[in-house]
Amino acid sequence: MPFHEQNGLRYYSFDIFSSAVTQAVFTRRGGVSPAPWHSLNLGGSVGDEPAHVAENRVRAFHALGCKPASLHDVWLVHGTDIVYADAPRPLDQPSAKADIIFTDNPNVTLFMRFGDCVPILLHDPKKNVIGIAHAGWMGTMRGVVKAAVEGMRSRYGSKPENIVAGIGPSIGVDHYEVGEDVVSQFQEKYKQDADQILQSRNGSIYLDLWTANAIQLQNAGVEQIQISGVCTACHLDDWFSHRAEKGKTGRFGALLALA
Repeated sequence: MPFHEQNGLRYYSFDIFSSAVTQAVFTRRGGVSPAPWHSLNLGGSVGDEPAHVAENRVRAFHALGCKPASLHDVWLVHGTDIVYADAPRPLDQPSAKADIIFTDNPNVTLFMRFGDCVPILLHDPKKNVIGIAHAGWMGTMRGVVKAAVEGMRSRYGSKPENIVAGIGPSIGVDHYEVGEDVVSQFQEKYKQDADQILQSRNGSIYLDLWTANAIQLQNAGVEQIQISGVCTACHLDDWFSHRAEKGKTGRFGALLALA
């Protein structure tokens, strides 16, 4: 089963990854935050009390047996910049602005927050490298997972065919209506593949970010891909969804570490 519970926290984990990595995408359950962030809000910029967010983060790390001080995270900007985390981030220093983060240090725990955008977890078992990418429509459009694969290749010598990728819970195509400006950009970028990721229903167009990122990974040479198929907007009992909750909500977290 992809869902697990530990210390009162419920989280999703991929079947495709080996026991060499510790990985979870946490649901909203098991934290201390009040409504509308109830309860495991891990986002520090949505109006929740910082003490609640800090306690929730500690709970998430402890549930997976990771030390909170091993954290390295980033400030998301919907781009393709990469942070190579050779050591934990000193908590008295601000997070770097980036949407991709990698490490090959077992003493570092990668952590990223989401509210509908796609968490993409990456592992190269040959080079013992892990990474997380943040792929909303803008990051997907800009080629964030292509940039991630290129970063693994250039920094660590990874071969795409050795990379394992998990496309995590996020807003599904059934809930992600987009405007003509977004449609035209994806038609131009994906060309003959655009029909696979843009669905027309009742006069509206819906964007499939899971398929869009899977195609991007495949085009980069990645062969081992698992799509969670879990829509955040469909399951508000489990997930925060910025769109479905009209912005008044929290952020869930993805954690990845070398075991």
